[in-house]
Amino acid sequence: MLLSMNTRGVGKVTVIRCSGRITAGSASESLRTHISEMMRDRKHFVLHLGDVAFIDSSGLGTIVRLLTSTRQSRGDLKLCNVPQAVDKVLRMTNLTRLFETHDSEESAISAFYRPGAAPEQAASSGRPVICVHPDVDVLAYLRELLRRGNYDVHTSSNMHDALILMHVTRPDLILVGPNLSASPATRQAFDQACTKLPVVDLGNEFSTLEAGEAATQLLGNIQARLNPETGLAS
Repeated sequence: MLLSMNTRGVGKVTVIRCSGRITAGSASESLRTHISEMMRDRKHFVLHLGDVAFIDSSGLGTIVRLLTSTRQSRGDLKLCNVPQAVDKVLRMTNLTRLFETHDSEESAISAFYRPGAAPEQAASSGRPVICVHPDVDVLAYLRELLRRGNYDVHTSSNMHDALILMHVTRPDLILVGPNLSASPATRQAFDQACTKLPVVDLGNEFSTLEAGEAATQLLGNIQARLNPETGLAS
């Protein structure tokens, strides 16, 4: 079985779900290349190994090198859902002391948000805001726009991951895009969580507005929602 990877961003964390075999040759190289390319603007990674059937010494060596690279860049790489066979290899090779492993994605993601876990984020002192939108391009635009407005921005493309971010970041406000799909249980939990904080509905028109106009309207709306009495963000 060839190695396949499904990647998504959850706030400042990139989750990579691997399926198949991580072995010498193209599989190890594709994993190394995939993460190395993302390290240009991402630092924190969770490697979900729940669907990995086999890993050889070369594949394990690749993960060790990637861990070293992320830490040299002041980031980290954590493992989650490690299968019993892979966990046995880690224990046999005494690598359990090197890797931080978690039972679930949520636990691994949350670990990046603990105090002192990400020193390069210390300078971010703005008010925490979560953006949930199905379009990754819109999320990229929102992330850069709000960071330049001195907000502590966390993004997600789905409600399930947004709930994780709500738990670990305790946001002051959430931006919600259109056409978000989720299971009934997830949607109910998301809607309930949104009753406890200000929500800005982006709507279908946001992504089609001229970028400058969209930015002006959005920033004004955020300021008004965060500070309804003064209309100014603190």
